[in-house]
Amino acid sequence: MDNNILTIRGRVPRISPDAFVAHTAVVIGDVEIGAGSSLWYNCVVRGDMNEVRIGRNVNIQDGTVIHVDSRTYGTYIHDNVTIGHMALIHACVLQKGSMVGMRATVMDGAVVEEGALVAAGALVPPGKRIGAGEVWAGAPARKLRRIADRDRDMLEYIWPSYRDLGEEYRGAGFDLRDLTMVRK
Repeated sequence: MDNNILTIRGRVPRISPDAFVAHTAVVIGDVEIGAGSSLWYNCVVRGDMNEVRIGRNVNIQDGTVIHVDSRTYGTYIHDNVTIGHMALIHACVLQKGSMVGMRATVMDGAVVEEGALVAAGALVPPGKRIGAGEVWAGAPARKLRRIADRDRDMLEYIWPSYRDLGEEYRGAGFDLRDLTMVRK
């Protein structure tokens, strides 16, 4: 099996032993992944031209791509963030407890503040700031409303569920690091 944790330009990914990395995920270069986080099937995290920092208890669901801007912006994903299936996260900041829905795109220099929710399929344009506790949707994304109790309940349910599921997968031997050695 090919190794999917790759060193480039002398930059070695640093992944917590308490994180889950699916065997079909690819992690390249200057990337840090915190404890309790999970990187699911067919995800790509490219820290080849700038840095990617992923906090604790972050779940990055199947098919998501995370990349950077080579000159200006790294990508910074704080603790307890949920990123839905097939999202594109590019050179932006996702603050603590926020969520980016399935097939949503967050572009260069954008900030999704604490506890905010970007709806499935939304396009957050470059430089846009999504306020704390707001729900945004559409392409381009626009503010719909403040977070409701049902949204908050969902946000507080998803990340612990994925943390626990990642732990279960690691325990079953499905973690990439159980299957391969780091290629230089």
